[in-house]
Amino acid sequence: MPLKPPPVISEFVGLYRFLSNFYPAVVQYKSNFYPTVEHAFQAAKCVNDVDRIRICSAKTPGMAKRLGRRINLRPEWESVKLDVMLELLRKKFRIPVLQILLLNTYPAELIEGNSWNDTYWGVNEFTGKGHNHLGKLLMQVRLEMMS
Repeated sequence: MPLKPPPVISEFVGLYRFLSNFYPAVVQYKSNFYPTVEHAFQAAKCVNDVDRIRICSAKTPGMAKRLGRRINLRPEWESVKLDVMLELLRKKFRIPVLQILLLNTYPAELIEGNSWNDTYWGVNEFTGKGHNHLGKLLMQVRLEMMS
């Protein structure tokens, strides 16, 4: 029987590293396969195949993220990025072992706490401020899997 999770999982490290978009989990987006959700998400921003291939080939998710900051964004990116992330998380957590791990976090609140001040996807650990969109999407995927 799995251990009962804490009421709040406030960082995606250690036992909960699998919740991170940097965690190795091959996902398909459009016609390409990516080694992590981070790679796929950054590639989804691209307007051209050259940038997309460069991001897909990045050796680490951190490198993919840095490359994604230097490309021309799809014109509609801001209006679709949450939907893209949700699609990628659904794909990641179809992997059976990851699905079990995510389900075993119930009923914990999932918060992507970070020290790099990402207040869109997470919450700043020092100020407690942030929208926590990643945590909310993970909880949505978990709820969908439970239904």
